[in-house]
Amino acid sequence: MERLYLFDTTLRDGQQTQGVQFCTAEKQRVATALDGLGIDYVEGGWPGANPTDSEFFDAPPKMKAVLTAFGMTKRSGRSAENDDVLAAVMNAGTPAVCLVGKSHEFHVTTALGIPLEENIENIRVSFAHLVANGRETLFDAEHFFDGYKANPAYALQALMAAYQAGARWIVLCDTNGGTLPAEVSRIVAEVIAAGIPGDHLGIHTHDDTGNAVANTLAAVDAGVRQIQGTLNGLGERCGNANLTTLIPTLLLKEPYASRYQTGVTPEALAGLRKVSRMLDDILNRVPSKQAPYVGASAFAHKAGLHASAIAKDPTTYEHVEPSLVGNARIVPMSNQAGQSNLRARLADAGLDVARDDPALSRILDRIKEQESRGYSYDTAQASFELLAREELGLLPHFFDVERYRVISERRRNAKGELVVESEAVVTVALADGTKTTSYYKNEGETERQDAGPVNALNQALSKDLGPYQSLIDDMRLVDFKVRITNGGTEAVTRVIIDSEDGQGRRWATVGVSANIVDASFEALVDSVVWKLLRDGASVAS
Repeated sequence: MERLYLFDTTLRDGQQTQGVQFCTAEKQRVATALDGLGIDYVEGGWPGANPTDSEFFDAPPKMKAVLTAFGMTKRSGRSAENDDVLAAVMNAGTPAVCLVGKSHEFHVTTALGIPLEENIENIRVSFAHLVANGRETLFDAEHFFDGYKANPAYALQALMAAYQAGARWIVLCDTNGGTLPAEVSRIVAEVIAAGIPGDHLGIHTHDDTGNAVANTLAAVDAGVRQIQGTLNGLGERCGNANLTTLIPTLLLKEPYASRYQTGVTPEALAGLRKVSRMLDDILNRVPSKQAPYVGASAFAHKAGLHASAIAKDPTTYEHVEPSLVGNARIVPMSNQAGQSNLRARLADAGLDVARDDPALSRILDRIKEQESRGYSYDTAQASFELLAREELGLLPHFFDVERYRVISERRRNAKGELVVESEAVVTVALADGTKTTSYYKNEGETERQDAGPVNALNQALSKDLGPYQSLIDDMRLVDFKVRITNGGTEAVTRVIIDSEDGQGRRWATVGVSANIVDASFEALVDSVVWKLLRDGASVAS
């Protein structure tokens, strides 16, 4: 089996995503996760370009992966030994250095404004200098594919300058993301024929035509042996090639699975979804439900016909086993569902219900009735399970909410700044007859602090649940979605809340009301009840 090397640039190219900015601790956390996954190279950033990147290289985590610093070839008018940018990447002390340089004559004469031959010389001496100082080097050939299509001879001359100076990897970059797979395949083959072997070539693609993954695979098919990309496809504009898609494709799909080897083990692959979610959590982004392999909907089967077939043989509608990438099969419930969906979803919840059980019809009728009122159980799987258990007589009665009150106030504080304050009171009656009343107030003085009424209600509800408190202490809200289900002054609001616990479990609940706060509170209560149910809480007596 041939070796494919995985190069991650989440912390450098991924940081160019609009709205993304890592702090040093977050960079260290991501780098450690990438190393645990089995990535060969982790590009940490551009030392000297900003304080965060410099701090990261001053205190990088211990890794098996090759930590790589990013910079650019020396500038005209100075020697490699006296170029401050080259000095910064050298001083970072990383075992590998990736330098970006121009390989498109248009950018050399327009962006750099220097003669073509001078650019070639800058590339040559930059890599000769790094190699002489014992660094493994990579040439990031910027705009290569566009440059090759414009002037193949010059683009190849730029590659050869770095390769002959000792660069370990020549990385072919589709910087503008406009090249298509057939072009990538042809051009890579021509580069190899020109004298740079495939085991010294890398591929770096962008997703501006939605072809970044396909272009990467086309390059591998043509002979490239290093793959560059980012977790979750982060990157400038439309993003980079998504390693979260590429890695399982390489390990699970033919011809790659039997032809190539990577540093990712099957055990590490099973943690891929967790790593993907970790990155979204750090960035406070909602995970893409339809992301290949790791998305919440990647193995969801809504249609009754599909669910029936899946129950007989999962391969009828699944191309890989979900657990191989840390995902799970989901049979969503909606008013389109039949008994096949229902029984499959109940089985996933640990409920084995016979085909002739009359409760099945009651559950389906209840779902259709609720959805006519604005509810949606398509994604709110936890609320569906509570509904089903109630109809089956299997829902424990942990507590009742007797009353709640929430107040929000917008005012100026002592500094004259506008702040929002929310306070909530929740009274809960437990099954043993005891009552608890919890109060929470959010002063709203902190810029990033959630000072809204829903957060205040959640904090008050979760503050004192008596014997159940230890089971909900690790709960937190991670997403909040609102939808108006009809128009006019009597609009009905649907709220779906995603919650997560300390074990990384995530679940969704739904609430519906003409009052957005009341709809939110209904979803919050369902979320707490489902957590108690999952953790095996006993009814207080």
